[in-house]
Amino acid sequence: MIATQQLLIFAAAALLMAITPGPNMIYLISRSLCQGRRAGVMSWCGVVLGFSVHMLCASVGLTALFMAVPMGYELLKLAGALYLAWLAWQAVRPGARSPFEPNDLPAEPPHKLFVMGFLTSALNPKVAVFYLSVLPQFIAPESGSVFVQSLVLGFTQVFIGSSVNLMVTLSAAAMASWFAQHRLWLAIQRYVMGLVLGALAVKLLTQQRTGT
Repeated sequence: MIATQQLLIFAAAALLMAITPGPNMIYLISRSLCQGRRAGVMSWCGVVLGFSVHMLCASVGLTALFMAVPMGYELLKLAGALYLAWLAWQAVRPGARSPFEPNDLPAEPPHKLFVMGFLTSALNPKVAVFYLSVLPQFIAPESGSVFVQSLVLGFTQVFIGSSVNLMVTLSAAAMASWFAQHRLWLAIQRYVMGLVLGALAVKLLTQQRTGT
């Protein structure tokens, strides 16, 4: 099974991904600000379902990859490090957009909010690449079933990602108002995030695989 230390490191990585601005966060904030908290929560339910689809697809796919292509780990390791480095650049690049600058969205009925939330999450490249490139770094085939390890890590990501997105949804108005009055903190947050993501990219690229 997965070592506790590895699971905690993965949880920290999942938390970083969850609080890094992306399509899910921008959509949920925009929906909550434009249509209200109830609409935001309905959209969040769809986002959670999208997380679950990513998790199940990744668990099945990674199991097949590790069995068929031994070099798959090294390729995904490189892809994961490059992806984290790209996220770090997106956080610090000039003109980076804050998710607290919402899009103007029209009101939609509950069923459509759920579907739109699901599609936003299921088609979110940030979540897909995380599962395909970052999650495999924490799987050790010699430690047991790849499928079970993938599910454990996947449920961890779903729990953390869903919790962060729910908090953002419920507090969207207050957070947007606070950041609008404290613009400096938006810049500070971006640079701290970029530094941490860059450090994680270097760690994933240089760490040795357990058991090798």
